[in-house]
Amino acid sequence: MVSADKLDWDNIGFQYRETNGYTKYTWTIENGWDNGTFEKGSHMNIHICASGLHYGQQCFEGLKAFKTKDGRVRVFRPQENAARMRRSAVAAYMPEVPEEIFLEAIHRTVSNNIDYVPPAETGGSFYIRPVLFGSGAMIGMDRAPEYTFLVFGTPVGNYYKNGIKAVDALVMEEIDRAAPLGTGSYKLGGNYAPTFGPMKKAIAQGYVITLHLDSKTHTYIDEFSTSNFAALTKPDANGIRTLVTPNSASILRSVTRISLVDIARKLGWKVEERPILFSEVEEGKFDEVAAVGTAVVITPVKSITRGDKIIKVGNSENMGEGFQTLFDYYRGIQKGDIEDSFGWLWPKDGF
Repeated sequence: MVSADKLDWDNIGFQYRETNGYTKYTWTIENGWDNGTFEKGSHMNIHICASGLHYGQQCFEGLKAFKTKDGRVRVFRPQENAARMRRSAVAAYMPEVPEEIFLEAIHRTVSNNIDYVPPAETGGSFYIRPVLFGSGAMIGMDRAPEYTFLVFGTPVGNYYKNGIKAVDALVMEEIDRAAPLGTGSYKLGGNYAPTFGPMKKAIAQGYVITLHLDSKTHTYIDEFSTSNFAALTKPDANGIRTLVTPNSASILRSVTRISLVDIARKLGWKVEERPILFSEVEEGKFDEVAAVGTAVVITPVKSITRGDKIIKVGNSENMGEGFQTLFDYYRGIQKGDIEDSFGWLWPKDGF
């Protein structure tokens, strides 16, 4: 483990780095959730018959803590992640983690690793990963006798240190991310692992991200393998844009996406959350397209390839004016440069 004072904050990248430890809670049938402990190190013992290992009875979250210009540390919208994890837990037949325990675990993890939160001027953050999984022995297909909820974190750098560049995307035709009435709207590990191979193959072909269409008809846009889909129209005569996002039941409720929706409305823009035909992209109805998610916030897309057809989006190698406006407002709140009128930063007074 590298001590915090030895880290090169300007070059830490986005990778796991060991910190002081993590927070762990255990649920049992007899006692429910315990009071939790802060554990040193980065390893734990797991039963060989744990349902999380055999049946994928697991879910996770991802969120960030930021050091703002007043020197305090705040977490971005943890209540939304807590609510999403409860929905995922129900879907995977696991006990829900109450919001108070979720927030307490975040507080314990961040406060015990406060030195690992990157300085505000670096643009970095403390990436927080809550995980819930079946840790008790269950050879049959049923609820396990024990579940573990843990929260760890790691310092990560600014994705856009060298500037924001638009990327090329590839439509995935050989694999569907989620089925209708399936588990696509829950943050389960099993939704992600099957996309790793196809994503790696696409990257080798020069595509940074991959896009999934609805599995039933392959005519509607669902989301990118890594994050949600969002698009902007050209401004109208009054300078008003429309932010368009899918409302498919098979996609994740991205905290980044719903936050950008709120910002767009605050700016006086229009918002459409609706089914989006892929043909709308082909017909050039959108001025800008992007992938939006916690890790990167906004990744602008300059082209989408489907089969032999390459569809150009926008006219810039960088982030377009519309998404740049949303990005600056979003990051301004996280950094403390813009007033948090939404009440998104927690706790209000910081750590």
